[in-house]
Amino acid sequence: MIGDQFGDVTVALDGDSVATVELHRPPTNYFDVALIRSLAEAYEALDADGRCRAIVLCSEGKHFCAGADFAGASVRGRGGGEREGGEPEGAGALYREAVRLFATATPVVAAVQGAAIGGGLGLACSADFRVAGPGARFSANFARLGFHHGFGLSVTLPAIVGQQRALELLYTGQRLDGAQAAEIGLCDRLVGAAEVRAEARALAVSIAGSAPLAVRSIRATMRGGLADAVRVATERELAEQQRLQQTADWSEGIRAAAERRPPRFEGR
Repeated sequence: MIGDQFGDVTVALDGDSVATVELHRPPTNYFDVALIRSLAEAYEALDADGRCRAIVLCSEGKHFCAGADFAGASVRGRGGGEREGGEPEGAGALYREAVRLFATATPVVAAVQGAAIGGGLGLACSADFRVAGPGARFSANFARLGFHHGFGLSVTLPAIVGQQRALELLYTGQRLDGAQAAEIGLCDRLVGAAEVRAEARALAVSIAGSAPLAVRSIRATMRGGLADAVRVATERELAEQQRLQQTADWSEGIRAAAERRPPRFEGR
């Protein structure tokens, strides 16, 4: 087993040419610019290594990824980390790092336990496949917070579940369990909670057993324009997020989420 570490992201490459890439910010695995940058660096290192043929993306703790922590020191279009010299990094920097995930060449299988919410859903949808258990929770909850979705979901979610279902999920912020996600294709394989990571690895091993040059060639054909599409989409997503973060509805959405009550939006 070959291991390495990129910030809060570890990489372990096994003898089947499958790398386990794990986030270590339990229990929620909230992300910021630094975490997404570390994940991109891990993917790019595996691309360059040549021995890795498939990746299992997973997380330590109760939840796969609960997105950004709006109640804490996370990304709100401002904040979210610092560049050298102490200059703040915002959501623009985060999305630039996220585009790197879509530009890499190695297939990714996400093992989703617990919540994949908001930007965490965006991260799950950056993978080629998603494996989950019945207790997983998927939600594009942005509109329930009073702002625009992000992380390239404008591109990825319709491609996975279809345009109409994507609109419904984005408009309503509906929460889906693992079985519901599997029913609409958001989850590719549904297994028992204790089997999620093993099943994700089994799928990755199956991919790794195919001719690696052929797999990368097929993936480039099927996903080759994805990074550019996500780059364009996140520019629009970010602009709308920044605009809506100046509204009373945004403030109410964040307060309501913190107080665990239904929001009372006024359209202003």
